[in-house]
Amino acid sequence: MLFGVTNSVRFNLLFYNTDYRITYKQFPKNKYECWQRYKKLFFPFASIFCYFLYGEKQKKIELKRDILATLEKFFPFFTCIFASGNNNKTMQPKKTTKEEYQKCVNVVVEYINQHLGEEIDLKSLAKISNFSPFYFHRIMKAFLGEPIGTFIVRTRTETAARLLRYSDIPIADIAYRIGYSSPSSLSKVFKQFYGISPLEYRNNKNFVIMKPAIIRPDLELKKEIRNIPERNVIYIRLSGDYKLNDYGGTWGRLCQFIFEQKLPMGEAAPLCIYHDDPKVTPVDKLRTDVCMVIPENVAPKGDIGFKQIPAGRYATFIYKGSYEHLQAVYDTIYGKYLPEMECTIRDEASAERYLNNPCCTAPEDLLTEIYIPVE
Repeated sequence: MLFGVTNSVRFNLLFYNTDYRITYKQFPKNKYECWQRYKKLFFPFASIFCYFLYGEKQKKIELKRDILATLEKFFPFFTCIFASGNNNKTMQPKKTTKEEYQKCVNVVVEYINQHLGEEIDLKSLAKISNFSPFYFHRIMKAFLGEPIGTFIVRTRTETAARLLRYSDIPIADIAYRIGYSSPSSLSKVFKQFYGISPLEYRNNKNFVIMKPAIIRPDLELKKEIRNIPERNVIYIRLSGDYKLNDYGGTWGRLCQFIFEQKLPMGEAAPLCIYHDDPKVTPVDKLRTDVCMVIPENVAPKGDIGFKQIPAGRYATFIYKGSYEHLQAVYDTIYGKYLPEMECTIRDEASAERYLNNPCCTAPEDLLTEIYIPVE
């Protein structure tokens, strides 16, 4: 009997160590599975315990009931041991395929953002991603929600719309700057997207693609032109409506990553990079990088990426008030402040830094520092 129990336990220990590797945070989602594995592993021990405690007087059904009751009694203790064992390497979760794919997708998207003005070869992108050319297009479409070629064209066209509306850069220069060989190529694609030519869009300030602008002439902002040094950031990319993103939970994950990797902290204030203008980009395609600044390089892990924000010149504004009104703040910056400051915007993403904690600050007292890249 004991020999049989030993073999059973040995088998179950092997099964447990190789197959059941989840973290404590994943555990509540897998409680039933954990209970099943726990029963399978410790049933022989509970059988021996109940056999010696109650003897052979019990019926089999009663013995099984007592065994299960014993297992249930010690199950919470087992979960505590399970949670505390997460520092053991054998208990660490394996990297999932989705996390690995997300890391590669982030690399490709970042490359596209930084090379819009160059010819972007899809075969080269596949090589950068480490995906085979056969699977590259399918994986990118699954993560981006559209084919990679469509994503590149849309990103270029939306960048053109932003520069047309908020800068005085000639249309020909905009076309070359975002990767088109001629102004006519830009005009053709722009009209396909928005039903209007670039020149008409520039001249007709009342033409609305997504939402009308809300300019508040009475809005007072502290403004300054600054040269910002290069910064290292870890980030998680979110997609969708800017107002509905889970910023708090995402920053919590970044802080946990910093703690687990024992990284030194950089700036305490969190940072967000907004890649798209909700005036010209569909809500479900809006992209946000939720960032934490760190003083050193770090290897990306899963959907947590690493990048360097290049040094550059920025128009900075400090806004005091509720986050609910930030869209009107941006409209006022682009429609009133930047023209008065005689600034020409660069075709890079804007960013926000949050100077106090919304959890313990009244909405009207929230401080947001806004960064607009300018030449």
